[in-house]
Amino acid sequence: MNRETMLKNLQSRNEPWDILVIGGGATGVGVALDAASRGYAVLLLEQNDFGKGTSSRSTKLVHGGVRYLEQGNIPLVMEALKERGLLRQNAPHLVHDLPFIVPNYDWWEAPFYGMGLKVYDLLAGKFGFGKSRILSKAQILEELPTIKQEGLRGGVIYYDGQFDDSRLLINLVATGIEHGATMINYMPVRAFLKDGDFVNGVQAEDLESKKAYQIRARVIVNATGAFTDNLRSLADPGVNKMISPSQGIHLVFDRSLMPGNSAIMVPHTSDGRVMFAIPWHMHVVVGTTDTAIESAALEPVAFEHEIEFILETAGKYLSRPPSREDVLSVFVGIRPLVKSGNGGSTAALSRDHTIHIDNSGLLSICGGKWTTYRHMAEEAVEHAVTLAELDERPCKTKDLKIHGFQPYSPELGHMYVYGSDYHKIQDLIKESPELGQQLHPQLPYLKAELIWAIRFEMARTVEDFLARRVRALFLNAEASLEMASTVAEIMALELEKDSGWLASQLESFKALAGRYQVSSALAERSN
Repeated sequence: MNRETMLKNLQSRNEPWDILVIGGGATGVGVALDAASRGYAVLLLEQNDFGKGTSSRSTKLVHGGVRYLEQGNIPLVMEALKERGLLRQNAPHLVHDLPFIVPNYDWWEAPFYGMGLKVYDLLAGKFGFGKSRILSKAQILEELPTIKQEGLRGGVIYYDGQFDDSRLLINLVATGIEHGATMINYMPVRAFLKDGDFVNGVQAEDLESKKAYQIRARVIVNATGAFTDNLRSLADPGVNKMISPSQGIHLVFDRSLMPGNSAIMVPHTSDGRVMFAIPWHMHVVVGTTDTAIESAALEPVAFEHEIEFILETAGKYLSRPPSREDVLSVFVGIRPLVKSGNGGSTAALSRDHTIHIDNSGLLSICGGKWTTYRHMAEEAVEHAVTLAELDERPCKTKDLKIHGFQPYSPELGHMYVYGSDYHKIQDLIKESPELGQQLHPQLPYLKAELIWAIRFEMARTVEDFLARRVRALFLNAEASLEMASTVAEIMALELEKDSGWLASQLESFKALAGRYQVSSALAERSN
């Protein structure tokens, strides 16, 4: 992963690309990887950084979807459970098992949820992560010592998967590049090129050099998630909108709020969703909400009622109800849900994906969820190959090892997410021992990780590193702000940037970090 090399690849190609993918989230990167592994000439363009949008803001679960089981969407659950198993198989350094407990406070809950989760186990088949079973009150307290005890009767335990979303995405980008794809961040598409009414290329701008590129392709895949309709309208202003966006927020707390190694799943909340409280990177993530919104933003902001909802709901299940003073970070993601003819709440909209081809020939893939990204990509590539009349070649991603592949290694501490790259980062520290220093006392991240991210993971800004190459901004907004100046100074040296760039980076990151702090985010929304 080297941006200069990617630009040289782009500049040296005179023929049209077989497949041009627009959008550097899970779906777009998945499409690019699938197509490149089949041997097609693939270019991916991302307007910002890889995973800037929804793909870095998930609930950090690789799961079948207990809620979709209750809705009766058995095919989606079965597909997701299979893909969950393939993800653990192909990226075991990033996807691991996590026990979930459904606490029971009424007599009927244990048999009711126990039966439903047995069905969940059955649907997983050979891709199961562990057998669900009923637990006593004493067993629940052993797993979750800070759960609310009043009225607690027992519960049900089941197993799903957990991952680090933006770390998996970066490793998918690396895998795609290893298979011949060219992927470039900070290169938005400004216009489409056409042969008559049919799109056959784009005009894109490199935000760093301000250079414009005219790029031709045999087929163009729109994988821009919540921004799908923006790109469709750019190709054809007369299209009808497909996306009905909603946003969900997560609050992040210190691990002391819930010190066990199990997660809590609340199967029914007042907004029709489930709520999770999940141990993640030595913190606790609690979410999520479902709030319909008019339009998507790259940096959405939480609503007051969303924050209150999560605090109130979490307070019903924890012995010490969390307060807004306990919140270390709040992050917001947008779901690119496909419109339903039935109306109703966004919580009821299906998470199935949709592949749509406009009259302009633009192929859009939208909807879906992180867990099913690989299957979505496979279907999108099949359609793209047919549309572009390319030679048919079989999909190879079912058994394709993801960059960094090695068994899950919790003994590596926070650096388990690097997989086999861990040893290369340790080599950096051996060469320069000062790189073994922590960037902030409240978070484990090292200077060596910053050097690695700049040189080998295409990190171009302070935000790229603190938000997505490591997860500092998502875990502790204040701490990330305090380490920003050190990060900016090191990046300026590595990238050969001047003092103006450094000052601009600090100013923009300060504004950004405010959106992840409860008080600042609400103040911004009220303004």
